[in-house]
Formats: sequence, structure tokens, C-alpha cells
Amino acid sequence: MKADNFALQSYLSRIGYHGGAKADIATVTEMMRCQLFTVPFENLDVQAGKVISLVPEEIVEKILNRNRGGYCYEVNGLFAMALQSLGIPYQFVAARPMFYPVKRPKTHMAIVLRVNGEEWLCDLGFGSYGIRAPMRLSLVDVEVKQDADTFVLNKINDHEYLLKALVDGEWANQYAFDLSPQDWIDFVPANYLNSTHPDAIFVQKLLIVLHDSAGRKILFGDMLKTVKNGRVEKQTIAPEDIVSILSDKFGLTLNAENCSTPHKF
Repeated sequence: MKADNFALQSYLSRIGYHGGAKADIATVTEMMRCQLFTVPFENLDVQAGKVISLVPEEIVEKILNRNRGGYCYEVNGLFAMALQSLGIPYQFVAARPMFYPVKRPKTHMAIVLRVNGEEWLCDLGFGSYGIRAPMRLSLVDVEVKQDADTFVLNKINDHEYLLKALVDGEWANQYAFDLSPQDWIDFVPANYLNSTHPDAIFVQKLLIVLHDSAGRKILFGDMLKTVKNGRVEKQTIAPEDIVSILSDKFGLTLNAENCSTPHKF
């Protein structure tokens, strides 16, 4: 995954990564954590009636130069550029969201990378219950604690994995994936569906998620949910306050430079 305007140092500055960056799992883990804490998962452009661009240079311009976030293809695509700059081999995988009442297509993108002969799942774009650090694929059926969250990888069959998260004391399916490598262009149809289809959650409601060491902040429609060390606070936001919440809680400023199309709120 390359973009002519991507520079590793600019990326590291954007996410607040300090220190040396090496082709090892410690660097990957810290980069993933820094990006999750600084680059929001967000669908502002979809809410503005836009189809999300998958042009790599436009992703870099949006997130690095305009201080925006994005959804899975954008934030994972940007992370893949950093992996490539470090010389870390990886592949994109197509994942099937599993929390819907009916079977859904494989519309989610995640990354599987290889370091010292080990394969690791990385994902910076699954929103509320996304993983917060790389997960070793060889470590199946073992609970993995990541800050206040807990995850587990199960094997559905010989080639397919299922990611689960512990939600309110119950294991909740998040998504399933296999190791069939996907090219960047393979996600164009799924991106169009998520950007335009009336049944897509990104079309229906505003969704912003920003992680931190204690949990996450989630703005879903007009509901702001703050998760801190497992405790949840909810607050209904008035329409006239949405813009200030985006700025104060998520570091997102709506202006002519950032968002050229009027939003629904």
C-alpha cells in the first residue's frame, strides 16, 4: 500500500509516536495504540453524502494533512502504508461482521502481518469493540486482555477465524475472516455499499469513535457514550452542540477545508 505523498515521519508525528520505529512487533503495537488514540474512526464524509475515496493519496491528505479520521479502509489503509515503509510484510483480509441478526457480506477490512515468522491480526477500524493491540493468530481460544477490554480468537474451521469481545459479561461475535489475501481494489464494492446503501449504518447515523487508555468515546447519532475502565456514561447531545462535541471530544473541526459538503446535523 503506497501513496506518493506518504512520509513515515509525518505519519508518526500525526499519531504522536515518539522514539525509533523498527520492523518489530513492539513498534507495530505502539503505532497501533498511538493511531487509535489520535485518529478517530468516523463517517463524517458519508453523512455529508460523499462516497469515501480509496485513492491512497487522498487518504493521506485527509488524515495526515487535514487532521481527519476515517472508517476501516481509510485508517487500516494508512496503517498499511506505515507497515510498508518499515518493511513489514502484511496482507489485507476481508472480514464478515457477525453482530447482525442476519448474515452480512464481507464488508470489513483488517490486516494480517508477519513478524519473525508469526502472524498477527491488526485492525484500527472496527469502531466500538475493535482490538487495541495486535493479536497473535496462533493463540486461539485464549482470552487476551487489552486495557479494560477482553478478546478471544476462535477457529471456526481449518481456515477461518472468529473474533469475539467480552461485552457486558457475555462473549459477543465481532467478525469472521480467513487468510485469503485481498488486493486494495477488492474493497471498492464494499466501500461503495458502506458509503451509499440505505441499510448501511454509516449512511443511517453519525458514528465517531476515539479510543484512549481507559476506554473510548463513542458518538452514535445524538448519543455520546463514554466508556472508562468498564464504566459507561451516556449523554444525549442537542443538534446545535454536535459540532462542538466533535471538536472538544474527538479533535475534529468541521470547516470548508475539512468537509466541503453540508452535513445532516
